[in-house]
Amino acid sequence: MSHHIRPPMRRQLGWQQFAAAVFGLILLTGARAAEPEQQELEIGFIKLTDCAPLIVAYEKGYFEDEGLYVTLEAQANWKVLLDRVIDGSLDGAHMLPGQPLAAAAGIGQQAELVAVAAMGLNTLAITLGNDVWSALAPSLERAGEQPAHPITAAKLKPVIAAWADAGRQFTMGMVFPTSTHNYALRYWLAAGGIHPGYYSATDLNGGTDGEVLLSVTPPPQMPATLGANTISGYSVGEPWNQQAVFKGIGVPVITAAEIWARTPEKVFGLRRAFAEENPGTVTALVKAIIRAEQWLDAGDGANREELARMLARSEYVGADYDVLVGPLTGRYQYEKDDVREMPNLNVYFADFAGYPFPADAVWYLTQMRRWGQIGTPQPDAWYDATAREVYRPDLYRAAAAELLAEGVIAAADLPPEGAYAAGPSRFIDGVTFEPAQPNAYLAQFAIGQQGGAAAARAAQP
Repeated sequence: MSHHIRPPMRRQLGWQQFAAAVFGLILLTGARAAEPEQQELEIGFIKLTDCAPLIVAYEKGYFEDEGLYVTLEAQANWKVLLDRVIDGSLDGAHMLPGQPLAAAAGIGQQAELVAVAAMGLNTLAITLGNDVWSALAPSLERAGEQPAHPITAAKLKPVIAAWADAGRQFTMGMVFPTSTHNYALRYWLAAGGIHPGYYSATDLNGGTDGEVLLSVTPPPQMPATLGANTISGYSVGEPWNQQAVFKGIGVPVITAAEIWARTPEKVFGLRRAFAEENPGTVTALVKAIIRAEQWLDAGDGANREELARMLARSEYVGADYDVLVGPLTGRYQYEKDDVREMPNLNVYFADFAGYPFPADAVWYLTQMRRWGQIGTPQPDAWYDATAREVYRPDLYRAAAAELLAEGVIAAADLPPEGAYAAGPSRFIDGVTFEPAQPNAYLAQFAIGQQGGAAAARAAQP
């Protein structure tokens, strides 16, 4: 069931104030930005902490400052959200990076979508149920009284083997086949020597040759599914890992930042046709999102407790404030007596977190190839062209240019013109991602569809 969040009356009556503000800007600058072609918009999101830029842009009036009147709608799951963006029921949405990329690559439902902004870094984790944790914990190295982190999936191998010997299927949940969460979970498992399985034309569940079964569960349902013993662990965004700790049903074993130091999470996605037909609207949307992300990271987290109270509302994320506030303020709880400082979680504006770097898109495409969703080898140029087709830093920069002119952001808040990547990528297995050479990157993995030099060479034009 979707939640429809309508602008309160005080905002609906704000046209005179908005007009006065625009007139003042005209007097100051002598220029006027293009008016949004479409002012009333319906935008979708999933109940995760990284929907925060949209919630803040709405609650702080940034959408209205840009001449937009937005209805936010919580969606039941990622498939529903994707379908509604494609069919036009939603004008845009908080999306998985893999969704517009898969649509362009011919995986699942084909469509022409674009990602005009990124929406956060390092907001997911992997959680194991209590029975699995109890079996795994004795083998862990200790840092004082607590387990040493990061915990590699290699520690999980004996547990999975014991389950197999007992005739039990080891099952873990993830939120969508082309989700960050699926790829992070698969990366972690494979880095520990555990085969997560391949996708193929005859295996859309991605279980071929797998030592574990990965199944799809909507994010808010993860804790209940774990509590019912339907799955033994899961990969999901917050607050649903912390919820497992508070409910006493599971233990997060690794965060996104420990798998990939700068894990890009969601994007703001639109239909390409909408972006082409409504450039002023897209600029206004991206300006509001940038302002929201700036607010989220302002003052070294000064606004994060207020954010937790916002997200706790039932129409937004709907988790308890106490569950939300820890990761949002840099405190991560692995167990009830194990709380650690982790300031690099939930980053939205710092480190160019909102910028849609094409290199991030290339990495997601390599994972689609690695696990068989892209069924045949592709040349390096294909990865670059597909990434640039979907990720649109030009549209982000057009919005940022207006904010620069208005004095809202500084030049240092933007990467250099033409920047392809945020910087070196550091992963848990020590493998370096080189976005200009995706096939050579894939050839480094022992577990993966394109795991050898011969396959990499075959991919070249």
